[in-house]
Amino acid sequence: MVEIGGFVLMPMMFSFMMSYVFIRACKPIAIRYGLVDTPGGRKVHQGDVPLIGGIAIFLSSMSSLLLFAPSSTQLRLYLMASITMLFIGVLDDRYNIKVSHRLFSQALASALMVFGAEIYLESLGDLAALGALHTGWFGPVLTMIAVIGAINAFNMVDGIDGLAGCLSIISLGTIGLLMHVNGNPWELLAITYIGGIAAYLMFNNGWPNRRLKKIFMGDAGAMVIGFTVVWLLVTGSQGEQASFRPVTALWIIAFPLMDMASIMYRRMRQGKSPFLADRQHLHHIFLRMGFSPKQALFVISMGALFMAAIGVMGEAYQVHELIMLALFLAVFFLYCWVIQHVWQILTWYRRLAGIDGKQ
Repeated sequence: MVEIGGFVLMPMMFSFMMSYVFIRACKPIAIRYGLVDTPGGRKVHQGDVPLIGGIAIFLSSMSSLLLFAPSSTQLRLYLMASITMLFIGVLDDRYNIKVSHRLFSQALASALMVFGAEIYLESLGDLAALGALHTGWFGPVLTMIAVIGAINAFNMVDGIDGLAGCLSIISLGTIGLLMHVNGNPWELLAITYIGGIAAYLMFNNGWPNRRLKKIFMGDAGAMVIGFTVVWLLVTGSQGEQASFRPVTALWIIAFPLMDMASIMYRRMRQGKSPFLADRQHLHHIFLRMGFSPKQALFVISMGALFMAAIGVMGEAYQVHELIMLALFLAVFFLYCWVIQHVWQILTWYRRLAGIDGKQ
């Protein structure tokens, strides 16, 4: 990889422009070959929407990397692993493949990361105030579990226009900032993805021109981005020149992580598959409460930005890792409790405020 210093905008802008070009080029191809999202069931959008956002984001980022980053073994292995994610994601978007097939491909990509690039969680930091907690032989296994979890966290959160893209930019932007401050050359990967995702959001949300025809990221995009984020989190938190501590990674992906964990726990309590799709995610709750999709997007994005800011402040002031972990767990359990009792809380609030009617 390469230091980019004052040229931070160049790879981002190039990726943005290439993403725009790839979206325009791929839309007719996607429609021709049936790579579209058809409304029905849980899907309430109008008309068939091309699922090419993830393909365009990946191709634009890779084009920028080829131009601005020198080749390296780790970068080539990242490309191999992310192409695996993209390929299985496209198949899932087109044919709705089995969960077991998706999990196998995710395990394969994580194995390339752990055993090929030798990027894994060697240390969890000083979480017990007794010195660095080293993972030993369990490190590679723990990393593979974390990779699969992060991929599915970003895939599950992709439920309303712009949400997965905005949360991804917040996570990647935070990682890029911390890496830039500490001179970590992997910041270039985060920056190129931000550019590609920004162009995608223009089409997904009609910003600033509503005449832009809608596209979706698809499972291909969500899985590639989830894999990229966790690759950067592990890379940035390990080694002698780490850009941030492992506990900070929890704050950087707090909302996708908490949403996934809480809803999978709720499904298993109900005797259902943790991977069964439903309308119980945080964004669905906001919609049922009367928020518009854009209002829900704004509130959740601001919450994610606030959580990421806490992580950055913890790094800046070197708040002890045990305190940061305890605070995160407190927020996580509070989040889970609120989600479990949200309708009772709203009923209580309406009675207290003297508001008639029910949600």
